[in-house]
Amino acid sequence: MTNSLRWKRILLKLSGEALMGSQAFGIDPAIVQRIAKEIADAVALGAQVGVVVGGGNIFRGVAVAAKGGNRVTGDHMGMLATIMNSLTLADALRRLKVNARVLSAVPVPSICETFTQRVADRYMEDGDVIVFAGGTGNPFFTTDSGAALRAAEMKCDAFLKGTQVDGVYSEDPKLNPDAERYLTLGYDEIITRNLKVMDTTAIALARDNSIPVIVFSIHTPGALVSVLQETGTYTVVGG
Repeated sequence: MTNSLRWKRILLKLSGEALMGSQAFGIDPAIVQRIAKEIADAVALGAQVGVVVGGGNIFRGVAVAAKGGNRVTGDHMGMLATIMNSLTLADALRRLKVNARVLSAVPVPSICETFTQRVADRYMEDGDVIVFAGGTGNPFFTTDSGAALRAAEMKCDAFLKGTQVDGVYSEDPKLNPDAERYLTLGYDEIITRNLKVMDTTAIALARDNSIPVIVFSIHTPGALVSVLQETGTYTVVGG
């Protein structure tokens, strides 16, 4: 079955918004359970999976500051949200009999960081899912950047970005049904065309490490496995 997977060792970035669903605050338990099932199905087919979980822009420091709150407090709220979201996803995976380990997505340049990477490597090879809590508390180093860096460190075949739409569009398809969906794009095209997929640091990290970025809808049932088998709808950023 593993031969049917185009990308076997993957790093999946999940935004807090993806886990929130239609909730104004917090996360939607039904969506978390369904995403956990998607990941469990991929693992059953032989995929080695790491997941970086965000906290959701609703908790970002800028949003808090815009309402007159303290920016640092807002950043800390975002970090706390990523931890809560990561633990919730890990618990959902364990309920499906998939071993899940929660680690930090924030790189720490010390002997501790080397240990984290070695441990994550071993866990993934053993079939465990690594859930990286992605909160950085730093507006210049986003969860996308942390995920791209982890994908490079883990020597992943691909960096998958699970979003609410099924790929990269010329503009928001919810606002314009005639928006063009791209099948493939170059890394630099994302920047030059001002296509808001992820921050430029994450794109640069993926490009410099020759890791394709696969953008797809995490809200589509069965999407993760179908993407890994190249039968789904998605956009490949690379080259």
